Amino acid sequence: MPHPSPARPPHPDPGADAVGRRVRALREERGMSLSTLARLAGVGKATLSGLENGTRNPTLETLYAITAQLGVPLTAVLSGPAAGPTVRGAAVTAILLEVFEDTDATYELYRMLVAPGPEQLSPAHQPGVTEHVTVFAGVLRAGPVDAPLTAAAGEHLRWASDVPHVYAAVGDEEVAASLLLRYPRR
Repeated sequence: MPHPSPARPPHPDPGADAVGRRVRALREERGMSLSTLARLAGVGKATLSGLENGTRNPTLETLYAITAQLGVPLTAVLSGPAAGPTVRGAAVTAILLEVFEDTDATYELYRMLVAPGPEQLSPAHQPGVTEHVTVFAGVLRAGPVDAPLTAAAGEHLRWASDVPHVYAAVGDEEVAASLLLRYPRR
């Protein structure tokens, strides 16, 4: 009997319905059809429909692909920071700690854990988005697919994340880090 993937629980998360409603509202505000958003984000139409209806738990990669095409930060579709939403991908678990707004940008601060083993490929964010990672434990390889960077505990990485990028733990120790995303205002 197959076991469910840890990145995709067998039953939708209770917050999946709220995420789906926010995705649908943002898509409709932009006058986009479900098919158009699915195609632009590179996700299946059935996957997007399930997400919008609250019957599917999206991965971190899927949410980033969708929010990039909608031109919004990830937190625009998640619950508020007080709820401490957690998103999971192939290797990364990210817990939202805070959202900061200023006149030029929105910032999202996450506690990030990267499991040893799989590499996570994240789609490009909208133009101008940057990521800043401070590693507290383990060794992390992250950054643009064609030029990833490496950092050990106490070191910091920064890259423009408007291109596909990766995250992977180097070795067999879990990486503990903070992740700060900067989304410039349009």
